Amino acid sequence: MAGRYCYKEVIPFSAMVAIEFTNVGVSVLFKAATEKGLSYYAFITYSFALSTLFLLFPLPFVFRWSRGLPPLKISLIVRIFLLGVIGLVAQLCGYKGLAYTSPTLSSALGNLIPAFTFILAILFRMENVALRSSSTQAKILGSLISICGALVVVLYKGPTILSASSPQPSPTVDSPMGSTSQTNWILGGSLLAIEFLLVPIWYIIQTNIIKEYPAEVIVVFLYNLSGILISAPTCLLLEGNLSSWKINPDITLIAIIYSGFFCTGLSSLVHTWGIHLKGPVYVSSFKPLSIAIAAALSVIFLGDALYLGTVVGAVILSFGFYGVIWGKAKEEVSEDIDIGPSSSGKTPLLQSYNVKDNGEIKCNGC
Repeated sequence: MAGRYCYKEVIPFSAMVAIEFTNVGVSVLFKAATEKGLSYYAFITYSFALSTLFLLFPLPFVFRWSRGLPPLKISLIVRIFLLGVIGLVAQLCGYKGLAYTSPTLSSALGNLIPAFTFILAILFRMENVALRSSSTQAKILGSLISICGALVVVLYKGPTILSASSPQPSPTVDSPMGSTSQTNWILGGSLLAIEFLLVPIWYIIQTNIIKEYPAEVIVVFLYNLSGILISAPTCLLLEGNLSSWKINPDITLIAIIYSGFFCTGLSSLVHTWGIHLKGPVYVSSFKPLSIAIAAALSVIFLGDALYLGTVVGAVILSFGFYGVIWGKAKEEVSEDIDIGPSSSGKTPLLQSYNVKDNGEIKCNGC
C-alpha cells in the first residue's frame, strides 16, 4: 500500500517540482546566452538534436522490455509528427517572447497553462462538467481568473519594485519608460501567451497518443526526432547567417547542453509519464511554482528588474490556479467515494455466495 502511494503520489509530485526548477533554469541560461549573441533558431535546433541523441541510447532496452506494445500505426506517427510541429512553434514563440521580456514574466504567464488545459480537456471530454457542482464552478472561475491575471501581467508593467543590478538596463527589455520597451514587452508577452496556449494542445494530443501507445521513451524519442527534422530546415531558412550557428565554449555551450538534456529531453519525458499516470490537468497544475523560482534566479543571475505588474498579475494568476486545483481535488475525492470498495479488487459480498438448486447456500472460496 505504501509503495503504491509513493508511486502514484509522492514520485509524480517530486518529479513535477524538480522539472519546474530545470525549466526555469533553461529560461535563465537562454536569456544569458542570447546576451552573448546566441541565435535562438540555432538554440532550438541544437536542443532537439541533443535530446534525440540522449533518448537514442535507452531505446534498445525499451524495445526489449516492451515486446507487448501495439504496432506503430501510420495515424499514430502522424500525430507524433504533429506534436513535433506544435513543439517547434511553441518554442519559437516562447524563446522570442523571452528575448523581449524576462524569465519572470514567462513563468508568470505559464500559469495560463492549467486554465487552458482545463478548458481543452472539457472540449475533448477529458474532464467531467456539472455546472451545479462546486468543483466544476471552482475550476471554471479559476480558469477565468487565471486569464485575467495573465492580461494584467502582459498589459501592465507598473513601477519597479526591485531595481536591476545594472545601472544601464537594456532599452528593449528593462526600461519601463520607453515606448519601444513597452511595445516589446506587450509583443513578447503575446508571444509567450501563444506558447502557453500551444502547450496545453500538446498535452491533449500527447494524452491521446500515450493511451494508444503506452511507451513514454519511444513516444518522446519520436517526438524529438520529428522536432529535429522540422526545425533544422526551418531554422536554417529563418537564420541564414551561418556564423550565428557557431557554438562558443562559454554560457552558450552550457545553455544548449542543459536545454537538450533537461528541457527538451528529460522534461518532455517526465511530462509524458505524468500525463500517462495522472492526466494533463495534473501535469499543468505545477506551473505556478515557477514564478518564485524565476523571480529569484532572474534577479540573482541576470540582474533583471521586478515590476509591480508582474507581481500583481502573478498573485491573481495564483488565486485562479488554486481555484482550479481545489476543484480538481474535490472532484477526485468524490470519484473515490463513488467507486467505493469495488476498486480494492475484492469480490462484493453478495457475489461471494451461490444458491444451489436444492436451496443450499454455498460460500465461494470457503
